[in-house]
Amino acid sequence: MRVFAYEFVTGGGLVGQPLPAGLAREADMMLRALLCDLAAVPGVQLVTSRDPRLGELTGTEILATREGEESLASYRRGLAVADAAWPTAPETAGVLEQLAQLTLTEGKLLLGCPPDAIRLSASKLHTAAVLAGAGIPTVPTFARASGMPPAPGRWVVKPDDGAGCDSAEVVPHWREAQQRLQAGNGRLVAQPWVEGDPRSLSLLCAAGQAVLLSVNQQCMRIRNGRLSLVGLGVNAVPDPSGHYGALARSVAAAIPSLRGYVGIDFIQTEEGPVVLEINPRLTTSYCGLRSALGVNVAELVLELSRSGMLPTLPRRRAAQRIDLALEAPGD
Repeated sequence: MRVFAYEFVTGGGLVGQPLPAGLAREADMMLRALLCDLAAVPGVQLVTSRDPRLGELTGTEILATREGEESLASYRRGLAVADAAWPTAPETAGVLEQLAQLTLTEGKLLLGCPPDAIRLSASKLHTAAVLAGAGIPTVPTFARASGMPPAPGRWVVKPDDGAGCDSAEVVPHWREAQQRLQAGNGRLVAQPWVEGDPRSLSLLCAAGQAVLLSVNQQCMRIRNGRLSLVGLGVNAVPDPSGHYGALARSVAAAIPSLRGYVGIDFIQTEEGPVVLEINPRLTTSYCGLRSALGVNVAELVLELSRSGMLPTLPRRRAAQRIDLALEAPGD
């Protein structure tokens, strides 16, 4: 099987635009981890695309991006020489949804979430509504200034379809959040700041079911009002009581179209976990999973995508915590 592993930032999605160093570094980490895992699967041949401004990759076929070529055209060229595709891209502006839909339209095996799951998860407002309707504790999310309660303390304003901390801004008062929503032309949402420990789940989903892979610790930073993720502890939090596994299964049941690798960001409060958002794609935590668990998650996703059912996890070696630094000196 020929697999087209496509990462938007490193694969030509920003050709002709500035390539932020931090964003490219994190995206390249994910791509290299994915390629390494896929290369270890018997019978898999790899192809990827590459922004010419980045360093070379070895052990895989490279489709060179062309000057002036749109990202969808580049992605379509990759699909033409592959049997399956694993797209990783921001949900912003429907980019990831477009790639998933194009994969299916071209009759290729999609190694990731289908377009409808991406469309729902891309909207923080809609995701919060669906999860809250299923009884899952979720951070209150507002898209209209008139609907915001005068809650004291800090608020976070972010794009409704932003990926991760993209353009997330912390403001000290609800009135400032209200003003930003009014100026955002319907593109922004506001959430009250929730005190607690920022964490994430890495899981596999299929047919409304989920299996938890790891609970990860997030290291966040606020600088000049901007929120950013600067480090990760992959598999840092144990789940002896099974509460996090139950949360993963509840989310999968609430959004049964989720499939493949999925990430869930949440805040661990004194009362329990409160979900922030769902990432229907690879997350940076993936980079540490093989070392942390001794399991090739890409191989499991291939099996899941062929059968449509959750695979049986292989026996793991002794699990460990893997720390990932996402900043370089000077960032």
